[in-house]
Amino acid sequence: MLMLIPDAEIDRWLVEDVPFGDLTTHALGIGERPGRMTFQARETLVVAASEEAARLLVRVGCTVNEVCPSGAKVEAGTRLLVADGPAAALLAGWKVAQTLMEYASGIATVAADIVQTARAVNPKVVVACTRKTFPGAKAISLKAIMVAGAVPHRLGLSETVLVFPEHCVFLTGESLASALARLKCVCPERKIVIEINSSDQALLAAQAGADVVQLEKFSPDVVATLVARMAEVTPHAKVAAAGGVNPANAADYARAGAHILVTSAPYFAPPSDIKVVISAR
Repeated sequence: MLMLIPDAEIDRWLVEDVPFGDLTTHALGIGERPGRMTFQARETLVVAASEEAARLLVRVGCTVNEVCPSGAKVEAGTRLLVADGPAAALLAGWKVAQTLMEYASGIATVAADIVQTARAVNPKVVVACTRKTFPGAKAISLKAIMVAGAVPHRLGLSETVLVFPEHCVFLTGESLASALARLKCVCPERKIVIEINSSDQALLAAQAGADVVQLEKFSPDVVATLVARMAEVTPHAKVAAAGGVNPANAADYARAGAHILVTSAPYFAPPSDIKVVISAR
């Protein structure tokens, strides 16, 4: 997948860890000695950010000979990346590249699990990951979920319309139908999504013209009931199940008929375990 992550961003990652070179390597006087670095999966995982890790290693002076592409599901023992170069370059890029791939692959692995589990029940269900990425890590986090088959729920506040209950508290005296009509007038090219937290509100939101009704922390059984009722009243409206969706319950929500599963779970996944071996040549 093409993601436009600039060299400046990769340089920023390096500057955080090795702003003035590796003091240990410099003090030992081994910086010019040639070596090879191999990244290998210790467990089954979905690869992510391998291309960015390779670019990072090239930036510090390595030659990358082998890269397993993001999105590949691999077994333990699979080689993910192989780089040659002087010891100074290998040791400078080592931990940043390893950590980047481990965190991104952890996100991708959990996202792929949710997608696979949900689509085994309903091949048309969409898994959408929220904007709750760690600040500063949005680009890599989005790449990780997208190579796993999920989509971004919202890239940010500026490009989507999602009405929260927290917005509604300021609509003093205005009906929901009136507010949604205004939104459709002001943002005619945007779908109108509204998050609700009660069954009655869900039906009212659909009748008021919401394109997507986002059910926050509803059980699969209640979601199933609302999907059936909304199909009778407003068949155009889509139902999104949000709040607590994870690999363990994704199939239940898909079976309940939710069109979209909204989740933050991948972003809080444990890092994948990737082994790095560095050898002199």
